[in-house]
Amino acid sequence: MDIKKVPKSVGKTLEIKGWVYRKRESKNIIFFIIRDSDDIVQCTIKDDNKHFEEAKKITMESSVIVKGTVNKDERSPTGYEMKIEEIEPVHIAERYPITKDQSTELLLDYRHLWLRSRYLTAVMKIRHTVVGAIHKFFRDNGYYEFDAPVFQPSQCEGGSTLFEVKYFDDITYLTQSWQLYAEAAVFALEKVYNMGPTFRAERSKTSRHLSEFWMAEAEAAWMDIEGLAQLAKDEVRFIVKEVLKHNRKELELLGRDISKLEVVAEKPFPTITYTEALNILEKKEGMKVKWGKDLRTVEEDRLMKHFDVPIVVTNYPKEIMAFYKPKDPKDEKTALCMDMLAPEGYGEIIGGSQRDTDIKELEKALKKMGEDPKNYEWYMDLRKYGSVPHSGYGMGVERVVSWICGLESIRDAIPFPRTQRRFKP
Repeated sequence: MDIKKVPKSVGKTLEIKGWVYRKRESKNIIFFIIRDSDDIVQCTIKDDNKHFEEAKKITMESSVIVKGTVNKDERSPTGYEMKIEEIEPVHIAERYPITKDQSTELLLDYRHLWLRSRYLTAVMKIRHTVVGAIHKFFRDNGYYEFDAPVFQPSQCEGGSTLFEVKYFDDITYLTQSWQLYAEAAVFALEKVYNMGPTFRAERSKTSRHLSEFWMAEAEAAWMDIEGLAQLAKDEVRFIVKEVLKHNRKELELLGRDISKLEVVAEKPFPTITYTEALNILEKKEGMKVKWGKDLRTVEEDRLMKHFDVPIVVTNYPKEIMAFYKPKDPKDEKTALCMDMLAPEGYGEIIGGSQRDTDIKELEKALKKMGEDPKNYEWYMDLRKYGSVPHSGYGMGVERVVSWICGLESIRDAIPFPRTQRRFKP
C-alpha cells in the first residue's frame, strides 16, 4: 500500500514498501523514516519485537517491506507513525555515499542517487505536471504534435553553438530547434507543437544555461506577433494553474512562496517594446543601455524588479536577431519578435517571432551571417509554394521549471544535467 494512504488508516494495520530515508536508534528502540514515491512515514520498532536484531542491520537506503499499526503522533515528521510488527529487508544497502552538507559537485557526481532526495523528487513531480500541462494546452487548442529530426544539416540559432556529429561519411549537427521543420508542417497541419531535446554548445557557466535541454515549441499559420504573444501568455498561465492545482505539497517542500505563483495565475501579463524596456532601465534603475544591444542577464534582472508577473518584450533590434525574424514594417530598425521574461530573476523563458516570408531578405540575412543560402533551399521552397504569414516560439522547459520551483540553478530542473563541464553520469 502507498504511504499516502497512511493518514486515512489510523488504527489499522498496513503493509508498505519503500526505502529507508533516515534511521536513528537507541538501546531499546529504532526509528525509521521510510519513503516511497508519494511521501514519508516514521516507523518504530522496540527491542521486544522478534525482528529487532534484524532491524538493527538495516542501513540507509535499504529497501524494505514494513507491516504495522498506524497511529497519530504529532512528534513525527508527518504527524503519523507506524508501530512495526514485521519488517522484511528486500536488499541491505551498502554504506550510502551521500550524507548531510555535501558539495554541489559531489551531488552531481552521484546524481543517479541524489535523484532519490525529497528535494529532487519534488522538482521532478512538478516537471511532470509542467510537461503534461504543455501537451494538454496545445491539444485542447487544436495543435497537432509534430516531431522533427534531431540530426539537422544546418543551423537555426547561430553556427557557433552547433554540436557537430559524425554521420557515417558525412557531418551533421544536433538540433538547436525544431522550428525550420515546423515551418514546413504548418502548410499541412496549420497549428503544430512539439517537445523534444535541444542542444546548444554555448560556453556559458551561468545558473541559467544547459548544453542539452528540452524545448516546447509551437508554430501556427495565419498568426501574427500579437497572436503569438497572447498564445505564450495563455500557455504560461495554464501551466502555473496546473502546478498550483496538483503540486502544492511539493512547492511547500521546496520552500516556494506560493502566493507569488497565485498572482501569476490571475494577473494580466504586460507587453512592452524593447525601447520601452530601455526607458524603464534608465529611469528606474539608472542603467543607460545603448539602443541596439541585446538585453543581458543583468539588464533582464533589473528590469524584472518592476514586475511581479512575466512580461513580453517585443521589437528587439533587427540587426541582432536571427535570420528568419522579419523587419517590422512600422519600424524597420526592429523585428517582429518577442521574448517572455519571468519575474524574480529567472530571465527569458520564451523566445519567438513572426517568420520572414521574403526570400530576398532571408538570403541577405543568411549571407550576412556567413551562411550559404544554397544550404537552405528546401526552407526557401516554403516561400515559393503557397506561402502565408506564420509565427512560432520556443519555451525552455527547464527555465520554466526553475522559476516555478524557485530553484537556485537550472541544473536541478532536469534529471541528468549536461553543461560545458559535465556530461556524466
